[in-house]
Amino acid sequence: MGPWRCLLLLALLPAPLRAQQQQFMEYMERRLALLEERISQWHDQSSRYSTELRDFKNQVLGMLETAEKEREALRAEVESVAVRVDRLEREVDYLETQNPAPPCVEVDETLMEKQVATAKQRKNEKYTKLTDCSDTIASVRAMKILKRFGSTSGLWSKDAAGSSEKIYVFDGTANDTVYVFPRMREFTLFSATRKAARIKLPYPWVGTGHLVYDGHLYYIRQQGPFQVIKFNLANKTVVDSSVFPAEEQIPVFGLSSFTYIEVAADEEGLWAIYATKENEKNICLAKLDPASLDIEQMWDTPCPRENAEGAFVVCGALHVVYNTRLPSRSRVQCVFDVSGTLAAEDASLVYFPKRYGSHSSMKYNPRERQIYAWDDGYQIIYRMEMKKKLEV
Repeated sequence: MGPWRCLLLLALLPAPLRAQQQQFMEYMERRLALLEERISQWHDQSSRYSTELRDFKNQVLGMLETAEKEREALRAEVESVAVRVDRLEREVDYLETQNPAPPCVEVDETLMEKQVATAKQRKNEKYTKLTDCSDTIASVRAMKILKRFGSTSGLWSKDAAGSSEKIYVFDGTANDTVYVFPRMREFTLFSATRKAARIKLPYPWVGTGHLVYDGHLYYIRQQGPFQVIKFNLANKTVVDSSVFPAEEQIPVFGLSSFTYIEVAADEEGLWAIYATKENEKNICLAKLDPASLDIEQMWDTPCPRENAEGAFVVCGALHVVYNTRLPSRSRVQCVFDVSGTLAAEDASLVYFPKRYGSHSSMKYNPRERQIYAWDDGYQIIYRMEMKKKLEV
């Protein structure tokens, strides 16, 4: 159909139909104009947002660059401070070694005079050494933090006399179960106790003064009088027990109120460290017979209980470790040699490396010449540097 025929048809359409068609065309033109306007606005806004995003990105990149520079500067400053703190700590250690506090790092003269005066009235006044051990601690050679296990207070050790590699763990200060790990590796690698055997004791224990010695466990019974129980670890039976012959006992260490008797071992054998109400200011020491638990000899030492957190015996000499109520560096500040062969100037003031809190137990292993310590839930090994005693 040609164009002239379309025009002819439009001309022939009725007037109302032509008016509607005209209105429709105007409506479509308005909608298209509005759409074009919105597209133009969107284009303008998109361009503005792109510009703002680019500016923001540049601003963030600048801030990150500045933060990285500040971080590097802060790290360098922290490293510098750490070096200065380490240098200051070494200088403090040197000053403390050169100018120590007036501790009782010697055989107390008053006590010795009293013992000499009553020598005729007492048996076994002079202690006869069982071995030729003549070593004393010079310093802490190294510290190794094994892991963090259990409660803040507890005890862990090996057999102090046997060749077993088993690790015995007393978690807490009162319980009736002992964890036994087959080797150090299992104890170190596994945080849970699933790799440990459990020994349920016939009587609950209290404190952290227990000891594994020559296949037996010597522990302090919780209930009743202060009783030392000798427990055979092989057949899981009580071999012997002994009520400690000291009336009105008090905590042996001023900073560890849960320990009344500390059973210790050294090259000479078995010892008991304790305190009594009669002589409540100082620590007492007793030599035990491992077979019968009989007390062979007793001493009143000059080492004060105040601020003491632990003790151990090395070659017949009691070493008491002190701290402050606010945890600081522990140090051996009192040494009492039962044989009297340790010269005053030969007893070193030994400092332990700064750690987390304070020791709840310190067990000397004479076979390995190292100490198994429990510090605020951390299990630590201290390797000791030894030197020979200079006889008085």
